[in-house]
Amino acid sequence: MDVILPDWPAPASVCAVQTDRHGGVSQAPYNSLNLGSHVGDRPGDVAFNRERLGAYLNLPAEPLWLDQVHGTRVLTLPHSGEQATADAVVSRTPGQICVVMTADCLPVLFCDQAGTVVGAAHAGWRGLAAGVLEATLAEMKVDPESVLAWMGPAIGPKAFEVGGEVREAFASHSTLAVDAFMARGDKWLADIYHLARLRLAAAGVHHIYGGEYCTYTDAERFFSYRRDRQTGRMASLIWLD
Repeated sequence: MDVILPDWPAPASVCAVQTDRHGGVSQAPYNSLNLGSHVGDRPGDVAFNRERLGAYLNLPAEPLWLDQVHGTRVLTLPHSGEQATADAVVSRTPGQICVVMTADCLPVLFCDQAGTVVGAAHAGWRGLAAGVLEATLAEMKVDPESVLAWMGPAIGPKAFEVGGEVREAFASHSTLAVDAFMARGDKWLADIYHLARLRLAAAGVHHIYGGEYCTYTDAERFFSYRRDRQTGRMASLIWLD
């Protein structure tokens, strides 16, 4: 199984892992480590993939797999309710695993420098524009200056073509956002990593890492919904040891 370990100066109490598409049993077009149960894959294969991931990482508990809806709701673990519809999750409890799934959208992992709280956010352009990163920071309840953020694999700036309404959604929040868009005909190429950096910096987070991948162009390594439509989902996990 291949995994990516975030390159960031997180404290020793913080464990963080990013999966790619390798190491599971799902068949095409979900091959092979699909962790999403909502994309049409065989349920038994998804369950096996999740179990294999847990065993490989020696996870201390079963992650809470969110029902992601491109919103801004944040859950705090442990979560006792049955409803897990949210796009971000936070934990201060050791052994409680925060996880989000993506296949082009931007996953962002968070921790504080003292190693007391962690979080994970799923940020497609709608959630990013609506403030999912800011909502996650608010739920962490620590000084943003003490927060580290790592941006996992997402669609890159040369592949993320959007309409003018997307550019306007971000420009209406900050004029600095226009620098994250490049005109291509009557469309725009958007740099979701740059947009996230702007939102994080405006919220007081300045220790920002990652952001060097492109899920769309690296078909061998990553799932991409925009490229393939019917495809699997990767996971970004973080927890306190």
